Amino acid sequence: MKKNLFVAMVGAIMALGLFSCQPAKENQVKEKPMFCTWYTYNPQENFDSICQSFSELGIDGIVLKAGSAENFRKTIPVAKKHGLTVYAWVWTINNHPIAAEHPEWLSYNRDGYSIADSMAYVEYYKFLSPIIPGVREGICKQIDEICKIDGIEAISIDYHRLVYVVLPTTLWPNYGIVQDREYSQWDYGYHPEMIKAFKEKHGYDPREQEDPSKDEKWLQFRCDMVSEVANLVAEVVHANGKLMAASPFPTPKMSARMVRQFWGDWNLDIVFPMVYHNFYTEDASFVADCTIENARDKMENTTLYAGLWGSNNQELFESMDAAFNNGAQGVSFYTAEYIVDPAIRKQFRAYADSLRAVRKANGGMMKKRIRDKETGQSYEQWGHFTDTLRYVVVDTFLSEYTNFSATRVRNPIQENDYKFYDILPEGEGYNYVEIYPNINGSMVNDIILINDKPVKPSICNSFVATAYASIYRYFI
Repeated sequence: MKKNLFVAMVGAIMALGLFSCQPAKENQVKEKPMFCTWYTYNPQENFDSICQSFSELGIDGIVLKAGSAENFRKTIPVAKKHGLTVYAWVWTINNHPIAAEHPEWLSYNRDGYSIADSMAYVEYYKFLSPIIPGVREGICKQIDEICKIDGIEAISIDYHRLVYVVLPTTLWPNYGIVQDREYSQWDYGYHPEMIKAFKEKHGYDPREQEDPSKDEKWLQFRCDMVSEVANLVAEVVHANGKLMAASPFPTPKMSARMVRQFWGDWNLDIVFPMVYHNFYTEDASFVADCTIENARDKMENTTLYAGLWGSNNQELFESMDAAFNNGAQGVSFYTAEYIVDPAIRKQFRAYADSLRAVRKANGGMMKKRIRDKETGQSYEQWGHFTDTLRYVVVDTFLSEYTNFSATRVRNPIQENDYKFYDILPEGEGYNYVEIYPNINGSMVNDIILINDKPVKPSICNSFVATAYASIYRYFI
């Protein structure tokens, strides 16, 4: 009876199309790459050799800054020859060609100086004011032209923000500064047109505040102007049948404070947050915390990556673990060119192949993890529901599943090793342990807590476990 019920359930589920058992449709969305790298094209370098090196490493996507349509057309076939998906890497608000034509459209700081007349950190910082209609039109026109280039799968915008008001701590010595608070000379977005529009909306000039850096309305207004342009770009990109991507700062909240960029409001298909933990004198836990926050704060339909520094040591794998274990569906490196040690490259390739196999086994996805706002507990969103559907199939087709699982290279468990336990009667003690693989093949133990005290599974009975226990899973 039980088996017949399962068969009936599976039939109904399949009839509803909840499992992808039919052939893929021609218009099905192409699977996104898992391991990307940013790369700036240099005609003096051997691009074919570079792409080959990326491919051998395990990279399957390149976010390419080519500089011109001609260069894109030259490089795309080479990248694709080596199996690399090509996303166009495009600077927008900063250093756009129209900046030279219209210096009056450049951003102003709180002291009233245009960036045309006073340098902010470096010469190439030529940030436009996002409220200017001509700026918006120029950016959208540029994006539309790039979208017309064959072979580009997505447009990834960068420098879509204002000037750093607070630099990462590791960069302070480079400029001989200490930014323990927001200083007026680094605080941009004060173009006369921005001030005018804000006054019309809110009824006052933000410069009249005792400390404009504490004015949340003024902060939000500048973020909104940047977001409006991003979403205009998204409309152009989607109208051309491309994916919309961006390379913003670590989290929406951090980027809002640092560069007036709240990218949680952007209509993105893909996001590459630059969670460079070394920039902030942090370890890999910074990547984990940012990824959890980003999984929560991004738009629902945005595929989350983690932008990592291409370190040539074990930190690379710690960062990737932190990203993938906390909700990232992929990673991008600045840049994979830095990964040169033969041993690290070999380890990276094995890591990449392993995770691609996991994604394939999971129906083309890495499970999404989010953190509950009130409890701080991290968990897989919809995990129980989606896994239950899978369990139905596994139970119904147990022998087929067992044969499949036992033949996988990374699975040391054979058919005779599988054990199944039913709930035991109240008061009957038994040895209890559940072990589950995480996405990297490590194991997870169930630890049972009774009255907030940990109890070894070996001394628990089923009644206590089900009636009084809370179960927490720890990676070991």
